[in-house]
Amino acid sequence: MKKVVIGLGVVGVFAVYSLGIRHQNPVISKPSSLASSSSSSGTKSASSSAGSSPSGSKKYKDGTYTGSAVNVYYGNVQVSATVSNGKITDVKFLQYPYTHATSVYINKQVMPYLKQEAIKAQNANVQIISGATYTSEGFRQSLQSALAKA
Repeated sequence: MKKVVIGLGVVGVFAVYSLGIRHQNPVISKPSSLASSSSSSGTKSASSSAGSSPSGSKKYKDGTYTGSAVNVYYGNVQVSATVSNGKITDVKFLQYPYTHATSVYINKQVMPYLKQEAIKAQNANVQIISGATYTSEGFRQSLQSALAKA
């Protein structure tokens, strides 16, 4: 009889944990890197990376260009690209999914790689990073829309 009561107790604790804690959506404060967010268009970019050119053949106009906000599964991804001397010199994330602890953890790891790859490639044709597929695809689309303005 004791084994049954203990077993039911363990199952009960697991059920309470699973329903109460595991499935709640924690709201995490907006990361400081997004504290001064710029206006977002809120539209999904329809263009893909088909319009990109090889790294040395096209010069972009100097300036800072904001891509459209791309709705990915856990939120929006939006970037701005800075162009100097006809080349991409910086890419900044204006928006990225930050409402779940897992999203924050993953995105903090992959954002530097995506930025580095875009600067190296000089276009939006960056590799999709496994484990951050949605963010990677949103990055590509937003960067492509920014570079289309350049």
